[in-house]
Amino acid sequence: MVPSMRQWFNENFTTEKYQAYLDALNASHPGDIEFRIAETPVFVDKVFTEKMLAACESIVDVITQFNFKTLTAHAIPAEIKVPGENDYSDFIAFDFGICENEAGELEPQLIEMQGFPTLFAFEVLITETAKKAFDIPDNYDGYLGGFDKDSYLALLREIIVADCKPGEVILLEVLPHKQKTRIDFYCTQDYLGIPIVCITELVKEGNKLFYMNNGVKTQVKRIYNRVIFDDLQQQSAEIQEKGKILFEELDVQWVPHPNWFYRISKFTLPYIDHPYVPKTNFLSDIKQLPADLENYVLKPLFSFAGQGVVIDVTKEDIEKVTDPHNWILQRKVKYAEVIETPDIPAKAEIRIFYFWKKGEARPVPAQNLARLSKGKMIGVRYNKDKEWVGGTLVFFEK
Repeated sequence: MVPSMRQWFNENFTTEKYQAYLDALNASHPGDIEFRIAETPVFVDKVFTEKMLAACESIVDVITQFNFKTLTAHAIPAEIKVPGENDYSDFIAFDFGICENEAGELEPQLIEMQGFPTLFAFEVLITETAKKAFDIPDNYDGYLGGFDKDSYLALLREIIVADCKPGEVILLEVLPHKQKTRIDFYCTQDYLGIPIVCITELVKEGNKLFYMNNGVKTQVKRIYNRVIFDDLQQQSAEIQEKGKILFEELDVQWVPHPNWFYRISKFTLPYIDHPYVPKTNFLSDIKQLPADLENYVLKPLFSFAGQGVVIDVTKEDIEKVTDPHNWILQRKVKYAEVIETPDIPAKAEIRIFYFWKKGEARPVPAQNLARLSKGKMIGVRYNKDKEWVGGTLVFFEK
């Protein structure tokens, strides 16, 4: 992205340096980083950063408008709607591809967004570790919005723990110690002191939730929610049955509330009009299909991890859809092969974290993660046996 930084990094890269980086990352929780860590960070200049943030702010304008809940009234599947929804999402993640426009220029294009947490704590670790391992210059940083490690963690703690004792706040997930993202759960516990609890460990008494905290029955007052409810529906009958308590009226505060996973999602894209947001329509709203269907992507609204996405769309694919109101047709973007590596260039996707503090009118940008790919899509299954791919972060030019 920044040619001089890319040249500097590649010329100074050694496999020994990379191995030392991996060793340092794995030191606190050996064997718990299950996804591949890329050999390099991404370096982004001020102009490109501002373009991404401008797109984010435009979307925040829509999310904060008075009728947003009305617009997204049908975003939440009825069978997984959770009571007790609040007025805002504590966290929002915006995913941008580094793309090439028709003029051959690099620009961000929004791929997806979610009113849901991501690897907020792990990114503190990887930022600190990468900066030290690769001797990143001081005029590049992983934090946004004027944050540094201390202020970032202070805001994360304020949003998640608030005025509760750490033991009264749980990080909730389905089988958390088997999740590929469990390293983030462990880092969250390290930084915030909150316990990691499986949905199967919850006990409901009246409208209160409890769990066993080192042998002591403890009331849950706040849930840092990491449960993807689509995923919950794919679990065993026993786990699904246990999960039903989450759909009852509970004396508990959600961070963020599960309904925001759906309100701020692919469902929101048709309402956004911005040059860095690909034109998107609900399939049910399209009266006449585009003649150039090959330039579109077909996506189900209710799926995760890229499941069900049709990249090379045909008329037959669309004719197979029996519930067009649950699908979007999105203008295809062209990922740029922009990260020079020892063999072929890599594509990159950047996720911008926004944090929304209680009482504030708008959320603010805070941190990021990035993923490198040499396959057709971003993701492990498309990058097997490749190097200079996987999870990483952006260092932004200050």
